[in-house]
Amino acid sequence: MYKKILLAYDGSQSGQKALLDCQDLAQWSHAELSLVAVLPINIGLVSTEGGVYDSGMMEREKQGMQAVLDEGLEHLKTAGFPATGALLTGDTVDEITEYAKQIQADLIVVGHKHLDGWAARWWKSSVSKALIAQAPCSVLVTIIH
Repeated sequence: MYKKILLAYDGSQSGQKALLDCQDLAQWSHAELSLVAVLPINIGLVSTEGGVYDSGMMEREKQGMQAVLDEGLEHLKTAGFPATGALLTGDTVDEITEYAKQIQADLIVVGHKHLDGWAARWWKSSVSKALIAQAPCSVLVTIIH
């Protein structure tokens, strides 16, 4: 039985499905829920070919991710599930796996959307695939078609 479930949450459609599935698991196992959102550290450092640099980009992205995290926590609270949340900064997979170790999670839940076409699947890296390889615990991938 799961005692601590960590949900990697980004507010996307697949993330919303993972949130709902996470609620079902928590209700079934009476587990503690933790939500995390990860902000890539290099957002404010990215520049375009023309050399445009927006120093406020990182702060706007941070505020946006915090709003997504707060929305997920409010959704859980409204459904009767007390949960904690954390906004992490860095590499998505590294941050999720380290946080899972920190809170001694039994399960990580993450959403995944199937990409159309072999080229899209080949080109885009999969957070869920990398999590399965690196996680210190079980990983549940909820899929949206």
